[in-house]
Amino acid sequence: MSRLSPVLDLLFPPRCPLCGEGVSAHGGLCAPCWSGLAMPGDPSCQLCQRPLSSAAASHAEDGLLCHTCVVEAPRHHGVAAATLYNDTSRQLVIALKHGRRVALAGLMGRLMAARLRAQDVGPGWLVVPVPLHRWRLWGRGFNQSALLTQEIARHTGAKPMVDALVRRRKTPMLGGLGPQERAKVLNGAIDVHPGRKARLHGAKVILADDVLTSGATTNACIAALEQAGAVRVIVACFARVHGEELA
Repeated sequence: MSRLSPVLDLLFPPRCPLCGEGVSAHGGLCAPCWSGLAMPGDPSCQLCQRPLSSAAASHAEDGLLCHTCVVEAPRHHGVAAATLYNDTSRQLVIALKHGRRVALAGLMGRLMAARLRAQDVGPGWLVVPVPLHRWRLWGRGFNQSALLTQEIARHTGAKPMVDALVRRRKTPMLGGLGPQERAKVLNGAIDVHPGRKARLHGAKVILADDVLTSGATTNACIAALEQAGAVRVIVACFARVHGEELA
């Protein structure tokens, strides 16, 4: 802990970033807001962390896999979701992404890293963020996924590579589009940075994003990473939307 922490706490008392109530230390949530986060638990799909009902779990085959993963094996090698998407996690994502409260990346990244450590992720892995198009990056001023990538690397020992992927063209918002439409929009939009291809060959990669929704964007990223020779890709997200089908 920094020697200046007591002074800073006196000048700027730590408060919950969501409700403004006093907390014991900067970078944390108050107890009521913390209790509003929904954490993935059991039973859930071993590959995509989709929550399973007790009835579905009792009939699950192939080691507790959801119906979607049984019907079509996902491109990734697992999902590490810090939380399930709900009103509380949504507020944190919006505060980071649109409210420019970049300090929240510390809290969110720590929760993501905790999930990743359960999957034996650590030194020897690369952490790569889902890329933003340069126009969106210029407008926002930062890529929230790149901030989360740095935090994951700090807490797991994996090596960050924030420029590994590039978004070649600006794509529209995917909300309201079906799986095939989403895949068509993203076709050819994401590629590997030419200067990073050699490092990605044979690599084990953590693909980091703030929210995992349909899986269309992560699939496009994984396809590019696989083309560069990555041998294993785990998707890490802060919030996982579980009401939509994931590929």
